[in-house]
Amino acid sequence: MGTNRADTSGAADAGSRRGGCNPPDATHTSGPADPAGPADPAGGQIAADRLRLALLGPLGAHRGKASLDLGPVRRQAVLAALILRAEKLVTHQQLLDDVWGLEPPGTGRRVLPSYVYPLRKTLDVPGTVPTASVIRGERGGYRFVPGQARTDVAELAQHAAAVRGAKTEGDLAGALDGCTRALDLFHGEPLAGLPGPLADAERQRLARQRRTLHQERAECLVLLGRYTEALDELPDAPAAQPYDEPLAALRMRALYGSGRQAEALAVYRETRDRLREELGVEPGEELRRVHQGVLRRDDPLLLGPGGPPRATGAAPAHSPRPAAAPAPSPASEPSAAPSRPRRNDLPGDTAWLVGRQAELALLTAPVPDGSVSVAAVDGTAGVGKTALLVRAAWAVHDQYPDGCLFVDLHTHGAPHESLRPQRALHQLLRAVNGAGDELPDDLHELVTAWRAATSTLRLLLVVDDARTAEQVRPLLPAGPGSRVLVAGRQRLPGLDADRRLTVEPLDTSEAVTLLRRLLGQSRAGQEPEAAQELARRCGGLPLALRIAGARLQNRPSWTLAHLVGRMSHDERRLGELTAEDRSVDAAFRMSYDLLAPELRRTFRALSQAPTAEFDCLTPAVMLDCPPLDAEDLLERLVDASLLQQPRPGRYRLHDLVRDHTRRLAAGVPHEAAADRTAVLHLYTAAGRMASDWGPEGYPTGPDVSHAPFGDWQEADAWLEAAGGQLLDVVAFAAAAEEREYACWIAEALVDPLVRQGRFHECRSALELALPGSDLADDRRMPSSLRNCLAIADIYQGRFEQSHAWCADALRLARHQGDLREQARATAVMGAAERALGRLTEAAAHLSEVMGQAERLEDDWLAGMSSCNLGALHDQQGRHEEALTYYATSLTFAEKIGRPRMISKTLCFTAEAHLALGRHTEVKDLARRAADLALEVGDLQLRATSLSLLGAAEHGLGNLPLAITLQRQALATLTEHTSRPLETEVRQRLGRTYAAAGRPAEAEQQFHAARTLAKPV
Repeated sequence: MGTNRADTSGAADAGSRRGGCNPPDATHTSGPADPAGPADPAGGQIAADRLRLALLGPLGAHRGKASLDLGPVRRQAVLAALILRAEKLVTHQQLLDDVWGLEPPGTGRRVLPSYVYPLRKTLDVPGTVPTASVIRGERGGYRFVPGQARTDVAELAQHAAAVRGAKTEGDLAGALDGCTRALDLFHGEPLAGLPGPLADAERQRLARQRRTLHQERAECLVLLGRYTEALDELPDAPAAQPYDEPLAALRMRALYGSGRQAEALAVYRETRDRLREELGVEPGEELRRVHQGVLRRDDPLLLGPGGPPRATGAAPAHSPRPAAAPAPSPASEPSAAPSRPRRNDLPGDTAWLVGRQAELALLTAPVPDGSVSVAAVDGTAGVGKTALLVRAAWAVHDQYPDGCLFVDLHTHGAPHESLRPQRALHQLLRAVNGAGDELPDDLHELVTAWRAATSTLRLLLVVDDARTAEQVRPLLPAGPGSRVLVAGRQRLPGLDADRRLTVEPLDTSEAVTLLRRLLGQSRAGQEPEAAQELARRCGGLPLALRIAGARLQNRPSWTLAHLVGRMSHDERRLGELTAEDRSVDAAFRMSYDLLAPELRRTFRALSQAPTAEFDCLTPAVMLDCPPLDAEDLLERLVDASLLQQPRPGRYRLHDLVRDHTRRLAAGVPHEAAADRTAVLHLYTAAGRMASDWGPEGYPTGPDVSHAPFGDWQEADAWLEAAGGQLLDVVAFAAAAEEREYACWIAEALVDPLVRQGRFHECRSALELALPGSDLADDRRMPSSLRNCLAIADIYQGRFEQSHAWCADALRLARHQGDLREQARATAVMGAAERALGRLTEAAAHLSEVMGQAERLEDDWLAGMSSCNLGALHDQQGRHEEALTYYATSLTFAEKIGRPRMISKTLCFTAEAHLALGRHTEVKDLARRAADLALEVGDLQLRATSLSLLGAAEHGLGNLPLAITLQRQALATLTEHTSRPLETEVRQRLGRTYAAAGRPAEAEQQFHAARTLAKPV
């Protein structure tokens, strides 16, 4: 059993008098194998290698030309929270509140190192010492210290300050340039997709700042007399609200400056009517003052004192409307011919479209006059694509003098409702020229007629519910300057679109806003926590939120908490999201029914993915196909908007879509069971290959010899890519009553999790699997999992609890007659006794294990028991005898060939040489151990070997280097680290400070060590 072999290895280093190889927390030092560190201790890099961090859009990081992978969104949210509070210490609790809000992780602050370590690994230049990392770990929290890093939020603040200064000095051109530079920093919705209260609040703040910059830029343009450009600017202002009086006032001033006084007055009337009807208030003083200025033609008030003159009646060149000509004299001019009435087929705009400011800005941005602009919008069922397109169409409809047309292809409706291109063209041709039954049926002839009819027209065409590019291409108008907005669940890569947009679900704050608007502030405001939970259970889908709102509207006696309770079980959630003919489940089913058979099979298989995110290997093992083929299938599901792709190579199902897949899978239970077995077997194989013992060391359980991993490092990397989701795999297996797999996976994950310092996850996985172990058919599991829990307790310094687990495991193993598990329990018990100072009992148990290991031909158990016996002799001051045991242990370790076991044994050997004053030998051994620890990614071994290396340099008189190495070791530790190890590192650092003549710093370290040594 790999974990139990790791158990004894962990036991070997847990209780050493000098800290041994006790495991540190997951906080990682990215320091090099060379203890001297990089040439630049501050971590500075040349400008070309400068770290750049972008928050004004999707979170991104670049170094030079290389894009850095920041991992899952929750990890990105942790980074964003640290950046937004740059240079300040962010306490662990503050970080949890910022990122998790009212739903903190069950393991609390212990989860944070597993997020911070990979961020350091990604952001820091290889070879950066911990004290120069952009993320510094300090007692109680973390601090982001940008140093040479550049963030766009910092640049935004600089530009905004420059704008304020320029306006104060009356430098309009400078203020305009500052606004432009600041706005160019935005590349979408700030912090797009990041969870957590802080990200939500910052998104809103940055959106307000962006809107303010647009308005300030427009005002500068007005004051400079560039009225046409100001009008172009205003529709682009993100988050422009219908009740935004300053925006209305600014638009009135720009229209007035363009000579369009009547339109300026119309803006006032529309805003006033909306405020009265919807909010019951009158316009504010500023808007009324601008209104009076337009009536009086007060140029200094509206355009600034001494400003450029306004236009006198000429429409701006960009306007689609013809310029207003002076009224002709009846005596001199003939009567104008009556014009064809402008047609507008757009559906009514929805009353409650929440958020979507960035999407609207993209869809309503100016288009080239000389071509047809096509925007393609996709998204999962119920995400609000049609509402978005209709809102965008109404926002620009007055720019299209020849008409606004709407056609619904009904791809996802009943078969008889589906609109073929021929029928759609019939409908459109009748709309533009009143053509009747004489229209041809041939598609080619219809396309020719449509292009001829629209060649001189400037149209807005909205095409809804499209499935293929072939459906849309014949419908494109030919008139220059026309605009086409296309929506569908399927992505349309075959359509020549100049703008593409995937509509994502609303974030929690936006979803709560929609609920408040549907239910009223008074009702939703009475249950703020229930409103948040209901928004989350609806997954941010507007369709789901509207159905939930409708149910609550029709049942005034229901509280929000009552509906949340009805939706608390995943299998019931979709059933609650049904109202008459509207159903979230039915909307998903329509998408599923249109899939090809192989995609339906893939979609059902994804119901058995045990983690929220997964890669192509997960469906590949379920479908028994090569990973590249599985990746192609997943990409096609992404195009069908049934699957999300949060980052390259990683996929996830929306929560409600996952519920739908499980409903589908329930209809084919034998298929679902086979899929579940395949994916759980994959995780078992990965864990066993990545464990210290290797797959051959597990005497029971499935055969994993045909696992799709080349070696243990490949398996370990695949598990590490799952991040904090490995616990979900055990939970999934336990919930599905796959008891054996829950036990096998929890057992196999111990070594990979411990290697990364993720002790809390290791223990939680074992505790999830333990209740099922007594009912499992594999009778080795009850004792094995207890042995694993004993190891988890040893790593965290709970030696009495560890001893109790061992006694229980030994009793169960004896009852089963399992000699191997008896030997493992005895070995861990001996390690716990050694840590507790019960040296006689420890020696007896470890000597007993040596004999058992020989009879079992178990090289690993023999090697680690020998290492433990060496540590025991070391504790007694018998260092030469200890070296004899360590040499035996190293022989076994090198025979097995696992780098982690070799590194561990080298650390113990270095400890003995250090006690004997052989500093050169310590230096050589510790450097080799540090290199191996870095190779396998074992954080606790890395810290231990660096500390030993620092002690050797101290002994050789290199005090500055010794201080650097001890601080580097210390920087990997947090409050969750083994207290004995941290105590030893601080004592060594204190002694080195004292030797270097720095008594104050020495006493600081000694005081911290004494505090750590006190009983908890």
